[in-house]
Amino acid sequence: MLGKIVGAIIGEKVAGRNRGAKGAILGAGVAAVARRGLGPLAGAMALGWGAKKLWDWRKGRSPRYPKDATPS
Repeated sequence: MLGKIVGAIIGEKVAGRNRGAKGAILGAGVAAVARRGLGPLAGAMALGWGAKKLWDWRKGRSPRYPKDATPS
């Protein structure tokens, strides 16, 4: 309930003075979507961050060859 109230206040401020209840309704809807969608979004962002770290780590390593494969 507190999230809906805060969302309505923020939505009303975003909509401006001349929008009336439209901003409050929009803010309450955004709060409801954020409640359900932020968990999966945060998980996807964490997975992407980990994949980038792995990519950078693998890209930064020098190639390793067996000792008998290097020229003398």
